[in-house]
Amino acid sequence: MLKFAKYHALGNSFIVLDELPPKKPKKDLENLAIELCDSSFGVGADGIIILSDSKKADYNFDIYNADGSWAEKSGNGLRCVGLHLYLNRKRKKCTIETTNSIDEVIFDNQIKPEYFFKTTLGTPEFDTGLIPVKTKQKYLINSPMKVSGYNFPMTCLSIGNPHAVLFVNKFDFDWQVLGEEIENLSQFPNRTNVEFVKIVTKKKIKVKDWERGAGPTGSSGTGAAASVVAGVMNGQLDRECQVDFEKGSLYINWHSDNDIVELSGPVEFICKGTYNI
Repeated sequence: MLKFAKYHALGNSFIVLDELPPKKPKKDLENLAIELCDSSFGVGADGIIILSDSKKADYNFDIYNADGSWAEKSGNGLRCVGLHLYLNRKRKKCTIETTNSIDEVIFDNQIKPEYFFKTTLGTPEFDTGLIPVKTKQKYLINSPMKVSGYNFPMTCLSIGNPHAVLFVNKFDFDWQVLGEEIENLSQFPNRTNVEFVKIVTKKKIKVKDWERGAGPTGSSGTGAAASVVAGVMNGQLDRECQVDFEKGSLYINWHSDNDIVELSGPVEFICKGTYNI
């Protein structure tokens, strides 16, 4: 039997596992993610998070999407882990090792049933060779990219995972179809997350998120961060910004002194139980 706990951040849901046997084969974890995330035959979620020991931080963090694919980072996932550790181990602050950074997760406030956590997300990466994007250009800032015969201006960057950000005037198009097409463009060897962003003011935006390996999600922490950073790079947003999703808001602060992006917002506990594997 496998113990699990499920959390969500504005509808972006994760199953947290912290009692898995060490060094479980990656293929087994991919299959486990597909099985657990299935809403009809499993528990249902956008991804699973596996906590383990770390030599560099308090914990190590691995995430697998609902389709079984491995992901480098999740901002909402980090904050869900923060709540998990707060409820089960009384931790108000901890450091978590991800693929490319050590991030700090901090308990911020509680307004039941929501708990508010903030986390660092490292520094943004714009070098196309490191995002990665297959192109001759060093950077893609509001640069046209062809999708289904049309050129769409995109800003590409990494927040520990790849993102393509498109600014729109309104959401009167099938953004899910376009999001899936962009996710799977050959220019993105590791696929990409996609954000469609409507600017309300220099301090507030609305976002529709297409998540690599999961599809449309209620919100995305790294997607919110990528949207704000892209807006700053295009001269359209301030570094501190409210990001509105369908079910609520996340808050981004891209610090000018150290270039680190900080994410904050609500997290909720859904349920816990055991799963027969």
